[in-house]
Amino acid sequence: MAAEFVLLNYVQWTISPVIADLEIFALRWYSLLFTTGILLSYFIVRQQFKRAKLPDEAFESLVLHVLIGMIAGMRLGHFLFYEPHVFLERPLEILLPFSFTPELHFTGYQGLASHGGALGVLVGLWLFSRKYTNVSAWWILDQLAFVTPLLGVFIRLGNLFNSEMIGHTTTVPWAFVFSSVDLIPRHPAQLYEAISYLLIFVGIFIWKSSANKLPSGLLFSQLLIWLFSARFVVEFFKINQVAFESNFILNMGQLLSLPFVIIGIILYYSRRNSSIATS
Repeated sequence: MAAEFVLLNYVQWTISPVIADLEIFALRWYSLLFTTGILLSYFIVRQQFKRAKLPDEAFESLVLHVLIGMIAGMRLGHFLFYEPHVFLERPLEILLPFSFTPELHFTGYQGLASHGGALGVLVGLWLFSRKYTNVSAWWILDQLAFVTPLLGVFIRLGNLFNSEMIGHTTTVPWAFVFSSVDLIPRHPAQLYEAISYLLIFVGIFIWKSSANKLPSGLLFSQLLIWLFSARFVVEFFKINQVAFESNFILNMGQLLSLPFVIIGIILYYSRRNSSIATS
């Protein structure tokens, strides 16, 4: 009875990850939030292309390259970093939104790694730049840097609705009890990360708006530094996603974040005196 009374002091997270079961597939909060973030990013970058008077054809091609690169990278990155055995045991389940064990059923694309998505976007942008050589790759990276933290906010809120990527146990007043996982108060690590990304988005927005002109690539360098630094710090509050991480001093999310931070610092000092960003 005493334990139940104590739990009432925390946020009871009992929201189902499924909005509606449509029999053929389930409409989930994660999918809705992910799609919302993508659409907002689409319209923001589209406006930047219009202001730069770039053709719609180039923009639509960029969207296609970036989306395919991001989704493929997130999917492949998850299994490469966290479940490499699946490449040998069930390779089709990486490519298809179905599971064949114990029987065929629709799963959606569960298992997406943001670090893999970042690499996938860079590959997609490289392929785009080979076709549209007249559009500055650094300029595009700066536009993507503006919307990436905003998309990250929606993705982490989706993780919250899924009750995944939960935090370590705690007694802080704002602790969440994820009833679908256990009855233990935990850090709402998803919210920590979502709030961090929102602050980064606001910071980049203010910096971008207050400065008349910025050297090309500077916004992108700042994104790498701050977004992956935030990811590195928040990981201290999360439980490990897979068992083998327990053998590491830093978990996989932190190990993968460090190279991006280092690259961001190098880019910042190499791009801060470069030419002004143009399309």
